[in-house]
Parts: sequence; C-alpha cells; structure tokens
Amino acid sequence: MFRDEFYYIACARRLAWGYVDQPPLSLAVLAGWMRVFGDSVESIRVVPAVAGVISILLTSLIAREMGGRRFAQAFAALCFAVVPVYLVQTGLFAMNALDILFWTLVFYVLVAIVKSGNSKLWILMGFIIGLGLLNKIGVLVLGAGLAVALILTPGRKYLKSGYLWGAVLIALVIVLPHVLWQVSNDWPTREFINNAKQFKIAAINPVQYFVGQVVIMHPAISFVWLLGLGALLGWKRLGPYRILGLIYIVALVIFMVQRSKVYYLSPAYAPLLAAGAVSIERMISRRGLRWVGPVIFIVIAILGAATFPVALPILDPSRVVGYQQRIGLTPPANEVNDDMGPLPQHFADRFGWDNMVSTIAAVYHGLDAEERAECVILTGNYGQAAAIDYLGPRYGLPGAISGHNNYYLWGPGDKSGEVAIAYGASHDVLEAVYEEVTEVAVVVSPYAMPWETNQPVFLCRGLKIGLKEAWRMTKNFI
Repeated sequence: MFRDEFYYIACARRLAWGYVDQPPLSLAVLAGWMRVFGDSVESIRVVPAVAGVISILLTSLIAREMGGRRFAQAFAALCFAVVPVYLVQTGLFAMNALDILFWTLVFYVLVAIVKSGNSKLWILMGFIIGLGLLNKIGVLVLGAGLAVALILTPGRKYLKSGYLWGAVLIALVIVLPHVLWQVSNDWPTREFINNAKQFKIAAINPVQYFVGQVVIMHPAISFVWLLGLGALLGWKRLGPYRILGLIYIVALVIFMVQRSKVYYLSPAYAPLLAAGAVSIERMISRRGLRWVGPVIFIVIAILGAATFPVALPILDPSRVVGYQQRIGLTPPANEVNDDMGPLPQHFADRFGWDNMVSTIAAVYHGLDAEERAECVILTGNYGQAAAIDYLGPRYGLPGAISGHNNYYLWGPGDKSGEVAIAYGASHDVLEAVYEEVTEVAVVVSPYAMPWETNQPVFLCRGLKIGLKEAWRMTKNFI
C-alpha cells in the first residue's frame, strides 16, 4: 500500500469537515466505501480506477461534442488512457483521481453550455465545482481560469445570467462548511501550503515546468494536446470553445507563479486532447489520408504501453530505474528530495511499511507490561503513523501519534508517554523531552524513500515535561 493510502484510511476513520492538508470529500467517499467493501488495498483502489474510466469516457464525449467522429472520439480516449500521470493518479486512492474527474466534468458541462446555449446547465456546473472544491482546493484555479476566459470571450454574455450567479452561490454554499472548519482551526491549510512552498516543493523555472508537462503527459502525446491548444485558440471551427484553451493558459500561469508541483496542472488536459483528436481527424479527412488514422492510433497505443512500467508497478523494483533510463522517461522531481532514492516516489512509497511496523513491534513487546501500558509510539510523519495504525493491530501495537499534519490535531492521546518508542524523530529533539534516549533498532528498506531506510528506532524513558506540553514541539504542517 502507498504511504498516502494509509493516511487516507486514517483520516476516513476520523471524519471531519476538513484536514490540515486536504478538504473532506475524498475521505467521506472512502469512509462510505470501506464501510461496505472493506479497507483492503484492492478494495480502495476501485474508486480511483472508476474515476479514471469515467474521465476517459468524458474526454471521448467532449471530442464528440466538438464535432469529432469515431476516430476522434476513440483517439482522444486512447490518449487520455495512456497518459503516465493519469495511470499513477488513478492507480492509487487519493484525492487526485477525483480531482481529474471533477475538472473533466466541468469541461464537459462547459462544452454542453457553449454548444446548446442552455444557461440552466450552469446550475449543474455549480454543484460540480462546489464538490470539486470539497475534494481539492486546486479547483479554485479552474474557477479563476473560467472567470478570466468568460471575460475575454463572447462567453461574457453569461455574466448577465442569473443561472451563472446561482451556480456561484451553490458552489460557495457547498464549500462553506470546510471554510468554517478552516476558520475554527486557524487556517491550518494556509500554513501547510506556505511551508510546502518554502521547504518541500522543488523549485523549478517556467521552462522546466513546461517540460515537466510534456514528460508527465507522455512525450509522444505532446503533439496532440499542443495541437489541441492551438486549435482551441486559433481554429475557427473550434472558435466557440476558445474558452477551454484560455482556461488552460490561465491555469498554467497560476501554477507556474505559485510554484506548484508539476502534476497539479494534469487535470486540465481533457479538452486539449479532445480538440487535438478532432483536429487530426479533420486534417486526415481533408487530405484523403484515412489510412493515417489507424497508423497513428496503433503507434500511440504501442508507445503508450511502453511507458506503463514507469507508471504502474509491473516490473521488479530492481529493473524500474534501468527501464526508465532506456526509454528516456524519468518523472520530474516534485519535492526537493525526490531524486535521492533508487525508485521514483510513486513506487518507493509502497515499500518498507511492514518492515518498519514489525521492527517497532519487536521493541514494544520487549517492554514489560507496566511500561507497555504507558508507552506511546511517536513517528516523524503521517505515513509512518498511519502505517502503524493500519498494520499495527496484527502485531498487537497501539495506535501511533505524530506531529505531522492532521495527526497533530488529533493530539497525543491519553497515555502518560513516560515511555516512548520513536521513529523518524530527531535524536536532539527527543533528548530535549526525555531523560534517556537509546537507539534500539534500525529499519532497513532499500527500495523505500531515503527517509524511510537506515533509520533508527529510539526507546525513550523519563519524560521531562508533560506530554501535552511537549506536543506543541512536534507540530509540523508540511
């Protein structure tokens, strides 16, 4: 299981209107799903897979609404289906798969509004954007792009529509409980975002950001979405849908300026792929080169399949890096330490958790009954804590505590903490709180991220100050 999946399960078991690092919708969906189908890795990954399939179908429908015939519809769906970043994001449970779905739904409804002129569809748009904001606040960028695009195109006529402003009101009402949660908790997500920009997200310039888009969207497919962007902005036939191209431009600029991770822009590509497919179909048809269509389709299918091993856990871990180098497709760094491990993070963060939990369990069960009764398991990040919460019961472990993100808000629990098993925590920090700090084990997981291998486990005794007082020292929103 992937690091964030452990954390999502932990959050879904503690439902709230917000979390330090995300809004609540995806966690509510996961909680409902687990209640019916359980929390196995196979079960929870059905949700993002379904979201991905629906997004593929919507991309095909967007191409159809733009005037695309069978080839354009099938080709747009194929291009979406083989995009590496989509394969990664829909292969794991996280808010990203739903984010892609919400953006694609917005694009589909927007195309329907433009094509039919039916202003009542703005109401549906309001519900989609509101739910999208409850899933990921990046939908604000989509809303900003939509606002700018409406002003700069004939779509400004909709600014006089009561349905559009009704949609705005609906979206605000839907997201209001999350905003109130942020207010009542002193805007933790704002602190989280500021810290991430300063300490976590890799600094890249606009050229690197754009090159990153080519890589994560698959270099062989770049001509499709670039052609689609050009067609949306300059081809008269697709002129009514220029608004979609402008949304992409605005989103690209905002994410660049905000120093966001490269993949944050990935939900914006469905209309570009659809428009590119329609353009290619049109060019082939006008020149009487219908045989070219099947050739392009087959070539993209083959090249797309060739990149599956860098997005999906198909190969043995020892072969992944070599394969990436051979095909010349290395994922761009999203975080400052992304390039430190033998595997890219979307693979590496699947390794080492059982080893970590079993090692900690051996230390825990080596304590006498009196010490175990007061012992807390303190971890340095939410992945470690959530993995212990999920895997620990089979080893007879209590739940973990951590100062990282929402674990900090959940607090240190009811135990005195006179004894602690600490993993992922600084020795110096531990010595400031405990009289005795002893390294008792080392967790080695060679395929894990660097901060999850060759890491010591400390046994701490003699709390110098109260655990609740010490808790304030652990806060880490990043």
